Amino acid sequence: MTADTTHLTGPAPDTSEFGSLYAEVQQFYAHQMQLFDRHEAERWAATFTEDAVFSVPTLDSPVHGRAELAANVHRNRARQEREGGQLRHWIGMLDVDVRPGGVLHTRAYALVFATARGGVPAVSRFCVMADELVRCRGRLRVRSRVVSRDDLTAGYPAPVLV
Repeated sequence: MTADTTHLTGPAPDTSEFGSLYAEVQQFYAHQMQLFDRHEAERWAATFTEDAVFSVPTLDSPVHGRAELAANVHRNRARQEREGGQLRHWIGMLDVDVRPGGVLHTRAYALVFATARGGVPAVSRFCVMADELVRCRGRLRVRSRVVSRDDLTAGYPAPVLV
């Protein structure tokens, strides 16, 4: 677990301060991904800012705002019900970069496991997720998410928020 502290304003945080922040970010993602996998569309969308932008290579254009985010989850649920099975998202190798003003840039690997009804879980895809997190009323929210998939971006570097 490392963090690039070159963008920090003021003195570098002490280890316990960063450790607490890192644990908070991990808990945020654990909660968010479980909401997503349970298709709790509105609660999941509420983990984003009102004006959030979500970009993933399987969509024709980025998704903007909570209403579009929730609608996307509803479409995903309908497709999974038609096709059968369950998807589970696992986030790991999380890197947190603290920026001025308390903005957090995170980069993590996301494994998506698919389990067909009565089947065996298998890795469906491997993604890189780059987020910009901000605080809204004291809670972390995603302002921007850029997702890449290794199978769809061969030869191109994974996205990095600047």
